[in-house]
Amino acid sequence: MIHHLPNLACGKINFFSAFSLILIFLVFSSSLNAQDTLSSDELFINARTAAFDEDDYPKAIRITKQALEISPDYADIRIFLGRLYTWTDEVEMARKEFDRVIKKSPGYEDAHLAYGYLEYWNDNPKKALEVVQPGIDKNPDSKGLMMLKAKILNNLERFTEANTTLDELLAFHPNYSEARAFSQTIKNLSSKNQIGVDYDFVYFDERFSDPWHLGSISYGRATALGSVTGRFNYANRFTTNGVQFEVDAYPRISDTFYAYVSGGISENGGIFPRYRAGFSLYANLPKSFEADAGFRFLSFSKSTWIYTASVGKYYSNYWFNLRTYLTPSNNSLSKSISLTVRYYLAGADDFLSLRIGTGLSPDRPENYILYNDDNDIIGTIKQEDLKSSNINLGYRKSINKTNIFSIDLSAENQEYKLDQKGYQFTIGAGYTKRF
Repeated sequence: MIHHLPNLACGKINFFSAFSLILIFLVFSSSLNAQDTLSSDELFINARTAAFDEDDYPKAIRITKQALEISPDYADIRIFLGRLYTWTDEVEMARKEFDRVIKKSPGYEDAHLAYGYLEYWNDNPKKALEVVQPGIDKNPDSKGLMMLKAKILNNLERFTEANTTLDELLAFHPNYSEARAFSQTIKNLSSKNQIGVDYDFVYFDERFSDPWHLGSISYGRATALGSVTGRFNYANRFTTNGVQFEVDAYPRISDTFYAYVSGGISENGGIFPRYRAGFSLYANLPKSFEADAGFRFLSFSKSTWIYTASVGKYYSNYWFNLRTYLTPSNNSLSKSISLTVRYYLAGADDFLSLRIGTGLSPDRPENYILYNDDNDIIGTIKQEDLKSSNINLGYRKSINKTNIFSIDLSAENQEYKLDQKGYQFTIGAGYTKRF
């Protein structure tokens, strides 16, 4: 009996080993069967997890194909497969999947959107427009399709149509911030020509006995590089007349960047600066943000450099912009800051505005004279030491998209000599005709 014990022990070990192998096999087989019995929806979820959480597109494609074997007409899964092919640069494969969905379900919004972006990203804007338009015909209030159409038209430099598309989109979705921001970017390119007239009346309660009159006539034209505007300015200050000629341009650099370039010259260096210049680089940022940075240059008998930067944000029907101007001198730095808020009532040229700020802005012609240290009317105090606060209310209205009217009311409490302040009130009106 004793001699047989080792064989029995060995037999028990073999029995348990075999049992363990069988158990593992059964568990593995059960797992495979469970995978095979997953529904197309469950496989769709797994495919999205593989793509977005694991960043494993080949695995996502494999699982998506399994789901389509179960449900070959499941449009959302086939569109997802097309998107996976798009992201992996399998352009022809993506086209086949999108075409299959559109033939089966004409006007299916997501299919037209995914297919349109495929062509747009692959520099086929005409084909992208052909894909997108039937989707819009079936879904006229589609945010995604109409926004993509505006981008495509902008890419084709069909700015008027792009602006019209954005106006239609904002009529359906007035709180759509991305469309609002894009509309502002291309509004000056939507017409080949525009002419404008502006007038400001400035009254002082203490500082000067005579009011100021400022007027301008301008002509602008959209070019392949961006909009360019020539402007003739007139001013009557201290019962003295002065004129200035200036040119503003907004060259387009890319879909993200554009610039502001400006220059001006005047014969009367006491009313207007003899020379002025400006430059800013603008960036259209994600999440409907924008930013710019640049400089302004004013030359009377002495030259002044002013540096500026701002950040803006479109939110619902609102636009918020915070801007600063910094003017360095020998041992000091003049700082000015302003907050502008616009509430859009309709398109890019229909809004109410409010601006509050402190300090001087070199972009406002009524302040030019304060940068002239040699003007004895101002006194001996340097402009960087002047203190001021201001508020402005504005209203801008377009009629038939080509006639734009504006009115502005502002009040400023300005220190014009050491410890001496006075109020300055401005009423301004303007009209622009686009054609």
